[in-house]
Amino acid sequence: MAQRFGGKFSPSGTVERDHAGPVVGSAPRKGPLRLYVLTPLPFAVRAFTSPPGGLILGLAGAAVLALAVWLTLEGQKAQAAYDERRVSRRPAIPRKMMASALTGLGILLGSQMAGIGLIPALGLTFAATLLHTVTFGPDPLRDKGMEGVDTFQTDRVARAVDEAEAYLVAMKDAGLRANDRTIEARIEKFAGIARQLFRGIEGDPGDLSAARKYLTVYLMGARDATVKFVDLYARTRDAGTRAEYEALLTDLETNFADRTKALLSDNRSDLDVEISVLRERLQREG
Repeated sequence: MAQRFGGKFSPSGTVERDHAGPVVGSAPRKGPLRLYVLTPLPFAVRAFTSPPGGLILGLAGAAVLALAVWLTLEGQKAQAAYDERRVSRRPAIPRKMMASALTGLGILLGSQMAGIGLIPALGLTFAATLLHTVTFGPDPLRDKGMEGVDTFQTDRVARAVDEAEAYLVAMKDAGLRANDRTIEARIEKFAGIARQLFRGIEGDPGDLSAARKYLTVYLMGARDATVKFVDLYARTRDAGTRAEYEALLTDLETNFADRTKALLSDNRSDLDVEISVLRERLQREG
């Protein structure tokens, strides 16, 4: 017998429409990253074939480069999150810039391990730092879309969106355990629609109160339902269970899309009122 996964945390509604929406955002450049993550390995291997002084320099260089790789990966994630949002603060820590400097330092240590002279080593250091900066770019250096915005409100929205994003990530991670590409695609599609709502709230932080239950209660319920579905479906592969879960996702897609449209409609109404009031004042004073 099919099991309903809606529950008290899921919005209800009959669904006949299909709301598609792409996930907005810029993905990290994976090609250069795949090569860059390997850079500490040659230093570590060479270190163990070097005399004690070279061993220390090689391992230190490998450790510095490993830290640079980690900072680069985290910096790319922060950049993608910054690019995805209309309103965003710059990253508190300039991870990619720090990684550029550490890359140069790691190359300098490796050059000394190999016995390269100081002047050529400094040239390699500069080249490595510049190459990293050109390849991965600098960190965002200024806030985006913050002019004339209440920072208290935007901070509230940022925290709410971060929490909502965590629910979407948990849904996606749980969906992978189903080992079903269609289910993974449906979850990704819903995430894209949910993120359209996030972007709307970021554009007008005053909409947070009207949409808070969508960012918390409904997404929490969707995450919990996904975990329960995956646990059951992985054991039974029951088609009815899958159909019920897909129906829930369709309900969620429709309700989130409708909420986004409603917020946009409210914002348009507010704008029309502001324009009307301003025109009346101009007519009276003109």
